[in-house]
Amino acid sequence: MVAPVRILLVEDNAVFREALELLFSLRDDIDVVASVGDGGAAVPATVEHRPDVVLMDYRLPGLDGVQATRAVLAACPQTAVVCLTASAGGHEINALREAGATACLRKDQELEEIVDAIKNAANGRT
Repeated sequence: MVAPVRILLVEDNAVFREALELLFSLRDDIDVVASVGDGGAAVPATVEHRPDVVLMDYRLPGLDGVQATRAVLAACPQTAVVCLTASAGGHEINALREAGATACLRKDQELEEIVDAIKNAANGRT
């Protein structure tokens, strides 16, 4: 059996964050090791929990998704970042990719698409 992908959720909307935690807890292939509600908490949580993938929101208090992505990858370059956003446009998505995000998805995408992006990021495929 393949070990589940360990993820850290960085999402300021508590209801959405808890919904993701619940959905992922029903799966054998994803393990949420921690979740935080602002960009500034992303690096300490990544250093502490060493997830395979950080699932990062774009609009966050403190550091935004671009700044938090850069900081996470500087502190833990072996961790992949997948961004999940409700409203990022082309400019924001380009900024996230330039910061090192392997994928940028919308929050309204199917759960399987989000899981596939997480697995691909964990396996080094973009």
